[in-house]
Amino acid sequence: MKWDKSKLPSRHVSVGPERAPHRSYYYAMGMTEEEINQPFIGVATCWNEAAPCNISLSRQAQSVKRGVKEGHGTPREFTTITVTDGIAMGHQGMKSSLASRDVIADSVELTMRGHCYDALVGLAGCDKSLPGMMMAMVRLNVPSVFMYGGSILPGRYKGQDVTVQNVFEAVGAYAAGKMDEKELHELECVACPSAGSCGGQFTANTMACVSEAIGLALPGSAGSPAPYESRDEYAAASGRAVMELLKKNLRPRDIVTRKALENAAVVVAASGGSTNAALHLPAIAHECGIDFDLHMVAEVFKRTPYIADLKPGGKYVAKDMFEIGGVPVLMKALLDGGYLHGDCMTVTGKTIAENLKDVVFPENQDVIRTTKAPLTPTGGVVGLKGNLAPQGAIVKVAGMKNQVFKGPARCFDCEEDAFAAVEKRLYKEGEVIVIRYEGPRGGPGMREMLSTTAALYGQGVGDKIALITDGRFSGATRGFCVGHVGPEAAVGGPIALIRDGDIIELDAIKGILNVELSDAELESRRKEWKPRETIYQSGALWKYAQLVGDAEKGAVTHPGAKAEKECYGDI
Repeated sequence: MKWDKSKLPSRHVSVGPERAPHRSYYYAMGMTEEEINQPFIGVATCWNEAAPCNISLSRQAQSVKRGVKEGHGTPREFTTITVTDGIAMGHQGMKSSLASRDVIADSVELTMRGHCYDALVGLAGCDKSLPGMMMAMVRLNVPSVFMYGGSILPGRYKGQDVTVQNVFEAVGAYAAGKMDEKELHELECVACPSAGSCGGQFTANTMACVSEAIGLALPGSAGSPAPYESRDEYAAASGRAVMELLKKNLRPRDIVTRKALENAAVVVAASGGSTNAALHLPAIAHECGIDFDLHMVAEVFKRTPYIADLKPGGKYVAKDMFEIGGVPVLMKALLDGGYLHGDCMTVTGKTIAENLKDVVFPENQDVIRTTKAPLTPTGGVVGLKGNLAPQGAIVKVAGMKNQVFKGPARCFDCEEDAFAAVEKRLYKEGEVIVIRYEGPRGGPGMREMLSTTAALYGQGVGDKIALITDGRFSGATRGFCVGHVGPEAAVGGPIALIRDGDIIELDAIKGILNVELSDAELESRRKEWKPRETIYQSGALWKYAQLVGDAEKGAVTHPGAKAEKECYGDI
């Protein structure tokens, strides 16, 4: 097949006498003249040996390259970083996590720009790498297909399926004397039995579901666990699909519209997904020049029924959903119930409704309900607002019995201090633990608080204590845990002004987060408040703190598509 490269970016590095030096590099790598004359397709992965989430991505990339070649393209594989939350959690390393999302997007952009690649297939495994890769796709706006690396298989302990969430909670049980060191060791040895990302509906699987709902991934590609060979067939199909998109000039911004973003938010809420989606969806929208902030996401959450009984709030893991038909079954239930925009375009070249036309909702299973018989009538994630969070906040209510809480504040200025107090049980039931100066700027990096929240659950008080923070929560967090409180403490937001004993009111039914203080008292305290100086005065985290914006808008680090003068895909 002969391609016309006259409008493709790779013409700048492969066509004409003046590009002879560039072509000499391609010959040096064993490329043929035919391969040089074909479109260049970036195959980007987050492969590394940091954690099981990414360990199988290199294998899957080889299958993507096979699919690209079958479609008469020339694949060029490259890697980018990841910071894996399960290992970064509970210490200073977690400050690197959210910052890595933007480094991933930036590094994919720079690699694509520098080498003038014509299209992109991106494979990602761990939490921030999924939105980071999707952000790069819509930013570059060249034909792109996303593919998830797949979830881990569930572990088995004492006859029950277990995930890494159980191990985090076991640390609290051990601290409370409910589990001995031998049991803790036995659990840690069996909880994670394979390659793949965390198995519950935590951030990785939430954003994997988003990839299908938003239209950037092939239907069904998010479900198959990482060790399954069916992943390799999805990978090859993704390679073939990107070549079809290139022929049609169907690009990510044709797919990721306001309605597609709403579809993504619906799937998050319906599956009891991670609160982190309320940070990542606005960031993806920002790359398209679409306004879709935390409050808009929360509006969609509010009108969506919770129908997938997945951990941490429910019973099942990603493998269970895959075995009854995967994300397409969840989307079919939502489409039939009138909750999805069926006319949104996808990377198949067909609409959501066309993709789901032949999907049959399976009977005799309780992993996914219909919208007529939901677990709860409103979504598993809720937005809050009030005088303590004028810019909003977010809480996962999936599986929560009590959605109203009122109690005195117990304030900590970093997670380590809070965790130390929890470990020693230096708190009272009925208190609202406040962890502040952990926002995007203040952390810097907006750490997740899973170590602390899981320890509380392990100690048996997960439903007797509430926790609020300007930082984030892991998708594995459960209980009355409110994150993304904005404005953050570092800029003098109300959360910085709270003192021990102030009464905090949380109401996930009405969407309220208030502190019982008058405007005058808050203003008086604001005048006394002095900003804290972070210890990060150089390096990547200093740079991130200078650039990053509010959580409300997705904690983004650049002006986005609204400000662009020229899109890479149009060069």
